[in-house]
Amino acid sequence: MQQDIRNSLKGYQEENVELSANHSNKFEALLQSEMHQQKTKKKNYKWLSVAASIVLLISLAIKFYPTENATNIKDVETSSVQKEISLGSISPEFQTIETYYIKSIDLEISQLDLTEENKEIVDGYLFKIAELTKNYKSLTLELNTNGVNDSIIDALISNLQLRLQLLKRLQKQLKQLKNLNTKQNETQII
Repeated sequence: MQQDIRNSLKGYQEENVELSANHSNKFEALLQSEMHQQKTKKKNYKWLSVAASIVLLISLAIKFYPTENATNIKDVETSSVQKEISLGSISPEFQTIETYYIKSIDLEISQLDLTEENKEIVDGYLFKIAELTKNYKSLTLELNTNGVNDSIIDALISNLQLRLQLLKRLQKQLKQLKNLNTKQNETQII
């Protein structure tokens, strides 16, 4: 490799470049101007950060400043919530029952497969469930006005059971409808 470089450089001659007469003067002037160049003055934005801090403090004070009306409203809401009796507030067993049925109902509703073909069926069932929900709320109101009564508690539990049964029946009908549509599509293909 060293021999290759030597071979390449055998015929090389350096070019003779001449600099102008005042080249050194030009270079020295350029160097002086670069070295003694004035730095640009930074603008002072300290007043802007102070103003932003003041605005932030004022907005936080407004946000968290307690008002008499807000505390009165919260007191009224908590007192009304404490006075209202529901099935779950009677005893821990009833709370477990109510929670089980409500979560099961919500789960069944979330698993519904709504399509254009089954929209009418689903709407009919959901209408019946909405009526039962209104009935459940009126039973809860009756529980609040008349007090704890075995017949009202039984009616509340029956209402929850009926809603869950309706949803399970709806799921079963939707599966049957889907299977029927699948069979029809298979026979049409054949």
